[in-house]
Amino acid sequence: MKNVTRRAVLCAFAVLALCAPAAVAQQPRPNVIFILADDVGWGDLACYGSGQIKTPNLDKLARQGTLFTQFYVANPVCSPSRAAFLTGRFPARLSLHGHLATPELNRKRAMPNWLDPAVPTLTRLLQSAGYAIGHYGKWHLGSGPDAPGPDAYGIAEARIDGGTAGKKWDVWNSREPAKSSERIVDEVIGFIERSRNRPFYVNAWLLDTHAILNPSEEQMAPYAHLTVKGVPFKSPAQIYAAAATEADRQIGRLLAKLDELGLAENTIVVFSSDNRPEDIAIQNAAHSGVGSAGPFRGRKRSIYEGGVRVPFIVRWPKGTPAGKVNDTSVISGVDFLPTLCALADVPLPAEAAKEMDGENRAATLKGDQTVTRARPLFWEWRFLVFNHPWNRSPMLAIREGKWKLLMNPDRSRVELYDIPADSGEQNNIADKHSNIVKRLGDRLLAWHRTLPEGPTDPGAGRNGYPWPKETAAASETSR
Repeated sequence: MKNVTRRAVLCAFAVLALCAPAAVAQQPRPNVIFILADDVGWGDLACYGSGQIKTPNLDKLARQGTLFTQFYVANPVCSPSRAAFLTGRFPARLSLHGHLATPELNRKRAMPNWLDPAVPTLTRLLQSAGYAIGHYGKWHLGSGPDAPGPDAYGIAEARIDGGTAGKKWDVWNSREPAKSSERIVDEVIGFIERSRNRPFYVNAWLLDTHAILNPSEEQMAPYAHLTVKGVPFKSPAQIYAAAATEADRQIGRLLAKLDELGLAENTIVVFSSDNRPEDIAIQNAAHSGVGSAGPFRGRKRSIYEGGVRVPFIVRWPKGTPAGKVNDTSVISGVDFLPTLCALADVPLPAEAAKEMDGENRAATLKGDQTVTRARPLFWEWRFLVFNHPWNRSPMLAIREGKWKLLMNPDRSRVELYDIPADSGEQNNIADKHSNIVKRLGDRLLAWHRTLPEGPTDPGAGRNGYPWPKETAAASETSR
């Protein structure tokens, strides 16, 4: 009898052992919705300190998830920043130094006409693991009749703006005044409804708040107080705030649909921005370029904090702590691919992992603030930075631990900042830490030497101002 009982127990354990892996394998993989705003500034969200713009839905998303304060994009403009999210690589390594434009301009800047589809992407890796993949809204990763469509990158369903002309993907102009965010969210909701019975990943890449902005009178009405009374003029503040709040309203519709479909619990919702706000000195933003960089120095195109440090909110009820603010973890757009693949239990191919610049920050998204970066972050900007000299950064930067070093390739304009203590980059302490400057400078320049060669703008990395000078005629007159 004892032997029978013992055999029964052993059989039971054997059955449990056989069933356990299957049970683990049947755990549902998380869905992912990546909401990427365009040119939204740190100070444009109430949950990041805006006292002027109302963003109730993003504020709620932050309360339900974790808000990160040290998240960086890999470049201060759109195309390279977006490429880094998809590839996990610093975009300068792919010759993506600025925004993708006409073939002529791309050629002058030694840039390709599109993101190389041979580079492994997050979307292709997730697709190969059985995810439904969608992309709706801005693209800006290549254009022209010969450009590859989103399907070349593992995206099965897409409707895009700013992409492949003459192909099935470029089917509508979502920049129609006041309607872009609404139309993009409509498409994303349709995709989710079609894909709800399998794991899905979808990009909701908004055009708001990128200029040209043209909100409706109804959308601008709540911000009438930002325009001078009695003057027939809409202020840039009113226009910009209206567009930001409209984007927030449409994000609220998307989140409500997740609740309605019962998908919110196991859906990772990520909100971020491709770079920081546009400058009012740029022509297409002359009526609206007043987005806020919050407490930081720099704006779009600058590699000071104000150009590359952006909002980052993650809500995942099954995995991410709610109501938290993470002030300590340094995360980057290049971490997006390895992190989401880890959360989706999708292994990286050996060659892709070898080429990856990003790190797996899954533990950080789950609430562990003790994990620090193993490798530094690098930036390069070889073009002009517009407007105030204070925002015109050097051409190169590295962030390692608490230190951020900026310099030009010729070692001019060496600037060192203790970022947690001086996030506004107000006090250059390079002269007090020569050993740190030497170590980080050597590492930064070694990285720079690995990048593909290309031209730089005259004046790139400079912050001079044309001070008034006495003319020869004036000198003669004064005698």
